[in-house]
Amino acid sequence: MSKTFIVAELSANHGHRLDIALESVRAAKAAGADAVKIQTYTADTITLDCQKPDFQVKGTLWDGRTLYHLYQEAYTPWEWHKAIFEEAAKAGLVCFSTPFDKSAVDFLEGLGNPYCKIASFEITDTPLIAYAASKGKPMIISTGVALPEDIALAVETCRKAGNGDITLLKCTSSYPAPVEDANLRTMVDMKERYGVKVGLSDHTMGYDVAVAAVALGATLVEKHFILDRSIGGPDAAFSMEKEEFAAMVKAIRNVEKALGSVTYPTDPATIKGREFCRSLYVARDMKAGEVITEENVRSVRPGFGLHPRYLPQLLGRRLRRDATLGERFTLDMLEDD
Repeated sequence: MSKTFIVAELSANHGHRLDIALESVRAAKAAGADAVKIQTYTADTITLDCQKPDFQVKGTLWDGRTLYHLYQEAYTPWEWHKAIFEEAAKAGLVCFSTPFDKSAVDFLEGLGNPYCKIASFEITDTPLIAYAASKGKPMIISTGVALPEDIALAVETCRKAGNGDITLLKCTSSYPAPVEDANLRTMVDMKERYGVKVGLSDHTMGYDVAVAAVALGATLVEKHFILDRSIGGPDAAFSMEKEEFAAMVKAIRNVEKALGSVTYPTDPATIKGREFCRSLYVARDMKAGEVITEENVRSVRPGFGLHPRYLPQLLGRRLRRDATLGERFTLDMLEDD
């Protein structure tokens, strides 16, 4: 089994300080992440500076704010990207980003962005998906708010652009997301339904859901990561600190070991404990000519005697010689028919 690709999503968890962003990269490496991910947008590339009701946030952690002001707080300055990519490379981590418009795709191409992540709320933006897919990088698409037809169209859009390297992420777009809304079996269904790789973008608290996703076949797990929740910010409440993230990584790696591979041993001698299987033994002292019954020849532990499958064939036949309690039964102990 290939290792699960574990991604630390930095998102807005930098408090608008580059030094915190770079320290977060180093901490993600220490916590066992394989990659760090950032987001590439500005308030102007993702929404409009508008006070109308459509642009007011409702029903979320960020109620009472406009989209524009939320994204002003949450964005990662584009002039930081190069430093973050370089810090990740220095730490031995993959770094990639989520573009939110074509200009972000072009900007990231200049940085050698190795994967393209499409966020849940952009899954309906097929022109963006087509443009990103045309760059030939593996596509990672979150499905948090998607209808089945949205997912099918996004996958079709990638393939029409000549890009078939697609990973769909099961995602619940609540912040934080209730565990009972994870519905991980949907991830398994997506793999079969759309013929793609699958993974999890997880907003639940803790790491139970992430570990379960790996057991169900996730190839990628993404969790929000923060140096310290006291930094605050839009995503702090549902982000993992270093120790929590490290515990998740350890649990995922243990699950991978437990999953192992499909193995059916063929040599009994190689199976530890095989000697404690059942086999046929003489269950009391017997005389030559005595008829074999279920009382005097029994299937018991240990496993050094004749295989129990022979017992029905032995019943009613006679013993060739005397036998004692605890003697391994063998076929040459039978009288000739």
